[in-house]
Amino acid sequence: MGHAHAHSGHHASDNGGHGHSHAPPDFGRAFVLAIALNSLFVVVEATCGFLYGSMALVADAGHNLSDVLALLLAWTASVAAKRPPSARYTYGFKSSTILAALANALLLAVAVGAIAFETLNRLFEPSDPPGMVMAVVAGIGIAINAGTALLFIRGRGDLNIRGAYLHMAADAVVSLGVVVAGLAILFTGLWWIDPVVSLGIIAAIGWTTWGLARDSLRMGLLAAPKDVDVEQVRGHLAEMEGVTDVHDLHIWPMSTSETALTAHLLMPDVSRPDAFLRRIALELRDKFGIDHATIQVEREPHDGTHDGWEIDC
Repeated sequence: MGHAHAHSGHHASDNGGHGHSHAPPDFGRAFVLAIALNSLFVVVEATCGFLYGSMALVADAGHNLSDVLALLLAWTASVAAKRPPSARYTYGFKSSTILAALANALLLAVAVGAIAFETLNRLFEPSDPPGMVMAVVAGIGIAINAGTALLFIRGRGDLNIRGAYLHMAADAVVSLGVVVAGLAILFTGLWWIDPVVSLGIIAAIGWTTWGLARDSLRMGLLAAPKDVDVEQVRGHLAEMEGVTDVHDLHIWPMSTSETALTAHLLMPDVSRPDAFLRRIALELRDKFGIDHATIQVEREPHDGTHDGWEIDC
């Protein structure tokens, strides 16, 4: 049988083909600014932490360093995702954003372990960090982290960009905790507040890491995106006029921002499915956010063959 092809939400080119418009928003400038500011702050904060013996500042600097590396990974992946497909990589490098999100989660886990080790050592080897230095340095960190988080706030629907946003937002909260700890030490003189706050920072990083690792691992295993209800999609397709059965339905993430679908529809009385299939493509995009759909229409019950029409949306 012949095959009908259409692309939902695309514009036809002059030669009658179809062009894709799935490129994610460009965060290049946001990444450059965020990496530069946070790299500078890591040097300042780590230096102050070691010079004045503040484990909370060292912990926060370690977290910020992991964020700089995470931003580099996320930026590299977002650039790679825009590369065109090739004969070997027929989907291009879209899934690199999923790998970057998973790598960021692993990077955070390593940072948690390193900071926890140093914090426990400090509990057995107490020091008397200056509270005012802690408060001032961490206060600068709040401004930098909150500002850079805002650079990525419009891309939170993309797991890769969301990872960068969560890193920065979490850092702002952590820095606020260090400010409070510094002021508490300044007014009470209790040295143990410093390592206790460091342990609190570790808990905050761990919570962020778990959510990012869980979501990126699911994407890596090609699980249906959590915001797409597979049974709702199946029901929507089954309720369409002329459809008597839906089988071989698969939904998976092509990247952290794009979703793909394949399905076979049994339609015994179909004659010309072109317009019908194009309508499916638009509805899948508008109702479920599915960008790439491949639908095969069959006139007889499924027997392992592929006699029908297909559409790549």
